[in-house]
Amino acid sequence: MRKLTFGMNLSLDGYIAAPGDDLGWSVPSDELFQWWSDRVAATGLALYGRKLWETMSSHWPTADQQPGATPAEIEYARRWRDMPKAVFSSTIDKVDWNTRLVTGDAVTEISRLKAEDGGPMDISSATLAGAAMRAGLIDEYLLVTHPVLVGGGTPFFTTLDSWVNLNLAETRTFPGGMVLTRYETRR
Repeated sequence: MRKLTFGMNLSLDGYIAAPGDDLGWSVPSDELFQWWSDRVAATGLALYGRKLWETMSSHWPTADQQPGATPAEIEYARRWRDMPKAVFSSTIDKVDWNTRLVTGDAVTEISRLKAEDGGPMDISSATLAGAAMRAGLIDEYLLVTHPVLVGGGTPFFTTLDSWVNLNLAETRTFPGGMVLTRYETRR
């Protein structure tokens, strides 16, 4: 069975995007950017919702060809293109860059994918992760908390039907005051 991790950058008050889908507050340090890049390299399958897919696919497929691209950005762009991806959406009809489109029930498909052999899966979408959380499918939570309060926007956590008990597995501090906390679901 594959492991499913939900991980994202979030503000101290718990948002992954400020109002208006503003992500300007979440610029990572070089060390944190490399950490995220290494996660992409280790991901067997990334699960995206439409909004985050559109954000990522509008930049990373050609980021390595942009003037002034850093070696880290070039590496991340290559890793992102190569990483197998699934996009869950009923409103788009085409995806590229080693990606397949899923239009059916998300929980059913994530359950099926978890049951397969293969590398770990990362889910990177608040709405999609919310459905997986309520279904009890997430095995690990990675929170990279930035020292900023944004006051609203898209929350990392959704409303749940019942408690999810967790065990702290790791903490780490990055330059700029960002703090990684990794929790495993207690089963």
